[in-house]
Amino acid sequence: MYELEEKWYLYLLFVIPAMTLLFLYIQFWKRKKQREFGDLDLLKKLSPEKSVFKPILKLIVILLALTGLIIGLVNPKIGTKIETVKREGIDIVFAIDVSKSMLAEDVAPSRLEKSKQLVSQIINNLGSDRIGIIAYSGSAFPVLPITTDYSVAKMFLQGMNPGIISAQGTSIDQAINLATTFIDKKDKTNKLLIIITDGEDHSNEAVAAAEEAKKLGLKIITVGVGTEKGGPIPLKRNGVVESFKRDQNDEVVITKRDSEALKNIAKATGGGYVDGNSTKAVLDYVKNALDNIQKTEFESTQMADFKSQFQWFLGFGFFLLLLDIFLLEKKTKWVKKMNLFNEKE
Repeated sequence: MYELEEKWYLYLLFVIPAMTLLFLYIQFWKRKKQREFGDLDLLKKLSPEKSVFKPILKLIVILLALTGLIIGLVNPKIGTKIETVKREGIDIVFAIDVSKSMLAEDVAPSRLEKSKQLVSQIINNLGSDRIGIIAYSGSAFPVLPITTDYSVAKMFLQGMNPGIISAQGTSIDQAINLATTFIDKKDKTNKLLIIITDGEDHSNEAVAAAEEAKKLGLKIITVGVGTEKGGPIPLKRNGVVESFKRDQNDEVVITKRDSEALKNIAKATGGGYVDGNSTKAVLDYVKNALDNIQKTEFESTQMADFKSQFQWFLGFGFFLLLLDIFLLEKKTKWVKKMNLFNEKE
């Protein structure tokens, strides 16, 4: 088994045929100019030690050296060990509010950025649980299906912003309903939905959606970010605040965290609410919740322990480059005696 770590470096291999064509063109051009300005037989007599084969050999050595260096950059890996890995854990779905109210900066750096930081920290503390990510505002959107690839989850997490969903508003029930579709009824793994939001809900159907989710075995933890005092929603261009969002009466909109609504949603599924303004409080609460949820064996896969082999190719490439330094374009005496390449006159 093998894998290539940095495959895009393979595009550099196009340099090999390009250099070959350039070499052939230069040789053709030199021969043409020699015919124009001199006699080929006379040139051979004037430079009897010049080898016809050596330039070709030097080209081959350089091309092989470049090939070795490029493959070294690709870093091929060979699987040296195969073992069966059993995972135990639960399925965790993160539902992150990306409505415009999450741009409020009553929590530094903003409610949305704070939410992404919280999810990232929770992921860092997970063991072998599977995770999924949902973004929601006026509607819900599946950002990442259930997976064990935490690095990919963090990559998608950083790209979340209000612009990924066109429907404006905040409908927590949409997020809950979408989270239930992540559940496979045949899969007995325990499920947990963690909603990170400021609690604003324009649908008022979140509690009903939570009660339906409970019937499917989904427990909900709500994490409230923002303050009860609230803050305005900045409108920025190139990172600079130009103004604040205003209502129909041209008054600045003040968005506030609704902790009570979030408590009611969590209570409907036997879950709990935690203040998201404190990272430590969230991490401790989630850790305690996970410790009290029974883990299930949900995956048995074969993993290969891949080891990098780049050093061999880099060593081969540098050796050939060093060898090229000592390959002069003069005829080699012992080769000349053997006349392997018809280099005798």
